[in-house]
Amino acid sequence: MTTQTMTLSGAIKSNDKLPLKVNKPALKRLPKSVLSKLLKHAFLVFSGLIMVFPFVWMLLGSMKSNDEIFSSPMNLFPEQFRWEAFIAAFNSAPFGLYIMNSFTVALFTTLIVIINSAMFAYAITQLKFRSQTLLYFVVMACYMLPGAVTYIPSYITLAKLGLLDSHTGLVISNAASVFGVFYLRQVFLKVHPSLIEAARIDGAGEVKILWAIVLPQCKAALATLFLITFITNYNSYMWPSLLITSQELNLIATGIRQFFIAEGNYGLNWSQIMAASSIAVLPLLILFIIFQKTILSGIADNGVKE
Repeated sequence: MTTQTMTLSGAIKSNDKLPLKVNKPALKRLPKSVLSKLLKHAFLVFSGLIMVFPFVWMLLGSMKSNDEIFSSPMNLFPEQFRWEAFIAAFNSAPFGLYIMNSFTVALFTTLIVIINSAMFAYAITQLKFRSQTLLYFVVMACYMLPGAVTYIPSYITLAKLGLLDSHTGLVISNAASVFGVFYLRQVFLKVHPSLIEAARIDGAGEVKILWAIVLPQCKAALATLFLITFITNYNSYMWPSLLITSQELNLIATGIRQFFIAEGNYGLNWSQIMAASSIAVLPLLILFIIFQKTILSGIADNGVKE
């Protein structure tokens, strides 16, 4: 009995030690995982603050006087919040008209770019024809060209068409996007071929397959391309400044520039310039808020499965 009791007690003691050995590594890993998460979130918060700081500084600077803006040491918040700069900026220049011009041109340009890019990307991914790969590489080679190289031939072409100093000329000259073709091509390659073949067997045409099957499964990519193209055309400065000469047709970027150098001031009214810039950025922020869920859902998208 004594021997059995000693054996049982020894077994119990040995079994009691096993959970402790298993739990020790788990207890050791827990603080490390928590610490890594804290460091990761701290890094993301710090990076986000760096990115958003210029906009916050611009918004708060629009409520300061010139002396406060250039004060040393720098004060982030104004001594007194002044909203007069926004009213003065709108009274000094037609920024509402400039924003409407930019929004209209960017919207129509973006819609045409998405249609053209979708059709071209579908053709080089889902249709089989000779020189398909060669055509794709020729298009991508155009992506290597600087944008300034195309200004002179585009200007001459629009002049012959009588589209200088017009929003129509801006829209037509930006109606094609090599980036849009490349981006949608990579997305369309994820669409499973069996879906396309099944639609063709059912008698669907290529246009119907594109608009009814392929594009509805790529909503996140389309929203991302829409946002990128819209922001690019909304903030465009160099090409519109060459093409547009009438003040009532100016886009917001060229309008702010004209306001910056108006009457030889060359940026003396910094609070008004920051107020006008803050108003110009507002439509882009609203647009991003509308599309943010769709864009973020597309980041984790692994493609269309069968």
